[in-house]
This record gives sequence, C-alpha cells and structure tokens, in this order.
Amino acid sequence: MQVISADTVAEALAWPALINRIGQTFIDGIEAPPRHHHSMHRHDGEATMLLMPAWQSDGYIGVKIVNVFPQNADKGLPAISGLYLLSDGNTGQPLACIDGSELTRRRTAAASALAARELARKDASTLVIVGTGKLAPMLIEAHAAVRPIRKVAIWGRNAQKAQALADDYKDRFEVEVITGLEDSVREADIVSCATLSTEALVKGDWLKSGTHLDLVGAFKPTMRECDGLAVTRAEVFVDTYAGAKGEAGDLLQARDEGYFVYDNIRADLADLLRKERPGRGSDDDITLFKSVGASLEDLAAAIEVWEQVKG
Repeated sequence: MQVISADTVAEALAWPALINRIGQTFIDGIEAPPRHHHSMHRHDGEATMLLMPAWQSDGYIGVKIVNVFPQNADKGLPAISGLYLLSDGNTGQPLACIDGSELTRRRTAAASALAARELARKDASTLVIVGTGKLAPMLIEAHAAVRPIRKVAIWGRNAQKAQALADDYKDRFEVEVITGLEDSVREADIVSCATLSTEALVKGDWLKSGTHLDLVGAFKPTMRECDGLAVTRAEVFVDTYAGAKGEAGDLLQARDEGYFVYDNIRADLADLLRKERPGRGSDDDITLFKSVGASLEDLAAAIEVWEQVKG
C-alpha cells in the first residue's frame, strides 16, 4: 500500500481535470451510502467524526475518515483532518492511504466550481469569499478555473488571516479585505461561503439579480451561512438530495421558518449534469448551490490522485 502525502495530492489534482472527473462521476453514478456522523464530546467543545464510504460497481472502493474540530481555530490548527483509504475493487486489497485533508478541500472546491460552471453567469468576474480557513484559497482557485474572476473580496472573523490570504493572491487578482459583508455581497457575481457558522452571514435582501450563492461550510442542521430569504429568492440546487435533506442547515432552517420546501429544489448535481433538469432560468435569476459534501466526490478525487501517481 502506498502512502500519498498532502503535497503529492496537491500536485496530482489540477483543477480542470479534477472538476471534470467529479462531473463525470456524478453523471456515471456510484454506490454511495449516507455518511455516518458521530458526535464526540471533548474537553474544549464538541467534535465530529465522519465516515464516508463509496464504491464503483466494477471498480475502486474507498472510504474517508474525517475529524472535524471547530475549536482548532483557536489553536492555529485546521478544523478538518482525515485520511482516505482507496482499495482495489476486484480483490479488496488496499492500494493507497491518501492525505484526507488536502483531498477534501480540493474536491469540495471542485464541486463548487462544477456547480458554478453550470449555474453562475458566464461573465461572472467578482467573487466574495466568506471565511478564511483552509478551504478559502481552494475556492478562489477553483472558481477562477471556470469563470473569468478578476476581483476577489475576502471576509473573515480574523483580520490577520484575511489579510494573509489576500496577500497570497494579490498578484493574480484585484483583492481586498472587507470588514463588512453587505456592500461587497450587493456587488458580487459569486458569493462563496466556507465557514462553520451557526448564524446567517449572508442576507437575502443583499443579493443582486444574477448572483450565484455557493454555500459550502454548514454540514449540520444547526449550522447555516445564509438566511431564509436568500433561499426563497433563489433557484436552489444541491450536491445530493439525501445530503441536503439530512444535513443542510441552511435549507432545514429555512424550511422550519416557512421560507422553503424541499420540492422546490431544482436539481442535484447528477440531474443537472445529465441534463435531466434545467439549470439557471435566466441571467437575472439568483442561483444557490448548497453543498454538504458527498463520498462520490472523495472517491472521484482519490481515483484521480491514484491514476496520476501510478502513471
């Protein structure tokens, strides 16, 4: 069995290839049972263990083990860490143990870019990033791989982290650190949120016509990144129906507040990419993509890593 480091994962996962690989996997389909959530009470707060299995009908088998520790932000550590085990589908023998943190942040951003490729206006050039964790730079790069992004505004609770992220990309984009979200969101073509917030950060009455809202961070019913008005104003798309109905706090809370019913979901990524349901209705419509993460994406990314590494 080969151990594949984070640096090797980063080198192996070029954005166009990864986005296309995940897209094709949604079209082809795999077996992907619901992920297992296990809450763990630590001395400094609650943490979560996630187990995410998936397998091809006649190919690879994989499972990801993820630990989510929101309190790590206070220690200068990533909130998410994990490993991915990829196995041979014919024999069950392990092929590779892959760094799960790098795999996760790249496949998550690639899924958002895949949705933006289908849903964001083709001329979308202004991006607002909400959050400054490890996923934030990946979202900048992934969105820029599918749309002509020229201006990036970054908001985060930690001003130093926001400035460091801005400094990393100042040679590629017109970048600014913002202390308030409203004005920048009102001008944005794409708003991409990657936080562990339990309160709405983006308000529906801030969204201009044609905006694409990308909600990545909230993966529990108690979490949310936008308010109910944002949901009701938008054409809503999700990564998977099962994930959206079980874990998407933004949608669950909007439903409980009377802003949303699940029958109003326009499509999941599989239906959208197979052209079984329509995407954006017009350039003036607001689109919303809610992602909670899917084991399909992990397996697709792990296969891409493995096939690049083994040559």
